[in-house]
Amino acid sequence: MTIRRLHHAQITIPTGAEDEARAFYCALLGLDEVEKPASLQGRGGFWLTVGDQQVHVGSESGVDRHQTKAHLAYEVDDVGAWRARFAERGVTIAEQPPIPGYERFEIRDPFGNRLEFIQLVGAEPHLPTPSPEYWRGGA
Repeated sequence: MTIRRLHHAQITIPTGAEDEARAFYCALLGLDEVEKPASLQGRGGFWLTVGDQQVHVGSESGVDRHQTKAHLAYEVDDVGAWRARFAERGVTIAEQPPIPGYERFEIRDPFGNRLEFIQLVGAEPHLPTPSPEYWRGGA
C-alpha cells in the first residue's frame, strides 16, 4: 500500500469569482484550464493543469484567505522574470527566508491565496528527507 504521488491540490475563490480567477490564473500565470467532469460542472470553480498535475479552483464564501499560511509552490525556470512580471503589474511581492539551493518569493492572488514561486539554483537543494527513524519517532 503506497501513496504514489499528489494527484491535485485545491484552492478556493469566492463564489461567483470565476472570471476574475481565470484572468489571474489563465491569462497572467498562463495555466491551461481543463474541463471538469460533467458531474461536477454545476458546483462552480474550474480546473487547471500545471505540468502533469492539476490545481482545482473551487468556490466557497466566508473564508479569509489572507489569514492562512497554506499555499501552493510553483516551480519555475526563471524566478527573476516572474518577479518582474508581478512587479510590473503592481502585485505585492513578499520575500521569504532563504532555503539553500533555491531562490523564491511569494505573492497573494486577488482573493488572498498565497502562491510561492521557487527555482532551483545550484546543484544541491536542501529539502531534507526525513529518515525512517524520524517517522518512527526516534529523531
